[in-house]
Amino acid sequence: MASGTLLKFAWLEVTGLCQEFCDHCYADSGPSGTHGTMSVRDWLRVIDELADMGTLDVQFIGGEPTLYPDLTELIKHARARGLGVEVFSNLAHIKPALWDAFAEYDVKLATSYYSDDAQEHDEVTKMRGAHKRTRDNVRKALDMGLSVRGGVVAVRPGQRVAEAASDLIDLGVPHVGGDRMRAFGRASRGAAPTINDLCGHCAHEKAAIGPDGNMWPCVLGRFLTMGNVRQQSVVEVWNSEQAAEVTADIAAVHGDGVAACTPPQFLPMCGPCGPCVPSVGHCDPQEAAALTVGAPS
Repeated sequence: MASGTLLKFAWLEVTGLCQEFCDHCYADSGPSGTHGTMSVRDWLRVIDELADMGTLDVQFIGGEPTLYPDLTELIKHARARGLGVEVFSNLAHIKPALWDAFAEYDVKLATSYYSDDAQEHDEVTKMRGAHKRTRDNVRKALDMGLSVRGGVVAVRPGQRVAEAASDLIDLGVPHVGGDRMRAFGRASRGAAPTINDLCGHCAHEKAAIGPDGNMWPCVLGRFLTMGNVRQQSVVEVWNSEQAAEVTADIAAVHGDGVAACTPPQFLPMCGPCGPCVPSVGHCDPQEAAALTVGAPS
């Protein structure tokens, strides 16, 4: 087994298509992205295999997962198999039928939020009106009684990250996490990704599956392929020698144990931790620990 543990959680990246084009996007998604080579039948099979393995929760991501035309079918199937479902969306535009599905199948929502200032948020997303649409839909989801998490990523100097987190909290979002920009995808500026920039949780009870069927130890660790679920079953990939090698490579950098927390905007099972909220000052647990050494308790 990749980590000697059950695969409890899986990110399902159903598309690389997104209305926004953020400079820091780890997935390098945008308006020219595609749904990849995974068919609806492939995704339904993956959901069945995850449920049969004892997986507890899945998170549909992208790109922008609400642009995937068969998202409702996947949500319905996952819930029918007893899986908890969260959709990580920019909440820029949700069709009425999807709102109905979110309510009917008790879907949890998570979103990224970059500033309380509309201009600054829109500059990050490169989409005019994104701030208003996201903020309005956060309010709508809360009014509908849906569970909503917010994540604030610090991507530029002087960014109003603390104010962004406070704005979400004032709206009524109960869980707001934060993270620094990590050097993956467009955020790498062409630099090769490194294991050192991961949090260390990768492949520990969790994995990600991309639009072309590749399985990764997490959404950020897509440069570490564990196998492909179009060629093998999920359980075969999870138990593969290749997956074990990836896990060993991560452990060689981060140690046998995993970090105390992961960026909570990515992982719903990890609640916000003290150093992250609401200041978004330090989300690296080791760095936070080092800063608090000798501090009064």
